[in-house]
Amino acid sequence: MKSNYKVASGNARRRRPWHFCGPKSSRPSEAADLCCREIEVSNLDAYLNEYVPLAQAAIKAAGGRILAVGQNITPIEGTPPKRASIQQWESVEQYNAYRKSAAFVDARKIGDKYAKFRSYSIEGMPQ
Repeated sequence: MKSNYKVASGNARRRRPWHFCGPKSSRPSEAADLCCREIEVSNLDAYLNEYVPLAQAAIKAAGGRILAVGQNITPIEGTPPKRASIQQWESVEQYNAYRKSAAFVDARKIGDKYAKFRSYSIEGMPQ
């Protein structure tokens, strides 16, 4: 009698957490760089209308991805920022090149009118 069931091998393609990272970061040996920003906004309407579209366009043009952004933050420990964002970059070098770009510098001049920023980078771990 021939059995009709198959055993899944360990090499079967399964969805991995790093698949959202894109082509270069989809391999587990290469970890993405994450940028976290804490943002203290003084004029939300002007910030959202004047700064945010320029900042998001600059991030996307430089190859970054916005993973999370907003002001609906659930505190776990300590006092949360009023607004925060998390961006993903292929490397800290790519992120630093973005920070030196004309698009970032121009957008940031507007952003500095309406907010104070605290940014830091965290190297992602291979999954």
